[in-house]
Amino acid sequence: MANPADPLQHHPGEPQREHRPRVLKGGTVITGIQNSEIACTVRNQHAGGAELKLPAEARVPDHFLLYIPLDGVAYRCEVRWRRSERIGVQFNGTEPKPKLHYG
Repeated sequence: MANPADPLQHHPGEPQREHRPRVLKGGTVITGIQNSEIACTVRNQHAGGAELKLPAEARVPDHFLLYIPLDGVAYRCEVRWRRSERIGVQFNGTEPKPKLHYG
């Protein structure tokens, strides 16, 4: 039985999930295709990655840059999972603000 005082309690046999602080930041997926930018919302973020919410019609490649103006940095991302309008990404490094980004 789960302990209500400890909602992050680990159950045997289940993979342990890293705590991901919830955030609400605007971001831009930059795909590298000529002038291709997709606005997104960063739902949670930690040192190793993030969860992004994207428009339903968005087509995001497996590798891209995620520019978050509030952080002032672009993260090199690799998609780890996809569910409906959300994707989970792993950060594989950072880059300065992309020159082609106008925001």
